[in-house]
Amino acid sequence: LVHAAVVEHRYMMYSLFIGLTLGGVPVVWAMARPVSPPVFLGAAVGFLAMVAVAYAQFNGGDESMIREGFLLYLLAGVVGGGAMILPGISGGYMLLVMGVYVPILAAIDQVKVALRAGDVGAVFGEPFAVLLPVAIGVVIGIAGISRVFAAALRRYEKLTTGLLLGFLVGAVAGLYPFQRGVRPTVGQLFKGQVLTEADILAMPEHKFPTELFAPSATEVVVSIGLIIFGFTLTALVAKFGSSKESGLEAAEREGEPKTDHPS
Repeated sequence: LVHAAVVEHRYMMYSLFIGLTLGGVPVVWAMARPVSPPVFLGAAVGFLAMVAVAYAQFNGGDESMIREGFLLYLLAGVVGGGAMILPGISGGYMLLVMGVYVPILAAIDQVKVALRAGDVGAVFGEPFAVLLPVAIGVVIGIAGISRVFAAALRRYEKLTTGLLLGFLVGAVAGLYPFQRGVRPTVGQLFKGQVLTEADILAMPEHKFPTELFAPSATEVVVSIGLIIFGFTLTALVAKFGSSKESGLEAAEREGEPKTDHPS
């Protein structure tokens, strides 16, 4: 379902992702306070880095990336796993930037179809070649990046939180919603390869090159609504999580044994 939505209703899903991503800004901003110059420095670096990644991706920068295979999906798992433990950072967005989000969803759908049909052997074919390295990468990412992040926070707290803040705000550049996939033409140079008719017929829709388009008034309104919805959803989840943690801490304090002090 998500796979089909991202491919067929890209502007809606990207708008939702923008809201979900920006919803993490208040969380990181609270971590960064009181604000100091290192916060702004880190935010500027993070913002420019994400804008550069988005620009490279849209202008064919993925030609220089590792070609699809074990290493690419392993790296995607590491990045996605690391993003899972970084406050406010969207693992889904990072996978979108790397161009593997939809292929991973497609592999999951293939597994579901194979299991429903009772064809266990099909699970260990194409989808297994995608999901296995991703799973390994996620484990590596969670274990490794969590340690790096903890060490960075201890030594450079303000700079690190500023960097996270810049990542979040800059992520919007790569999620510009009004873009769509366009079927390539024979002879077109795409990812360093001159496409033939056979190449185009074999190319799934989610791998088509993208182009910007002028949205209608309705699409703009829907996009803004989804951004607000996503932002509110993330903010509410963060607020609920912090309230729950505060309640647990209060309960732990109340449960601590009281010691009598001699008068």
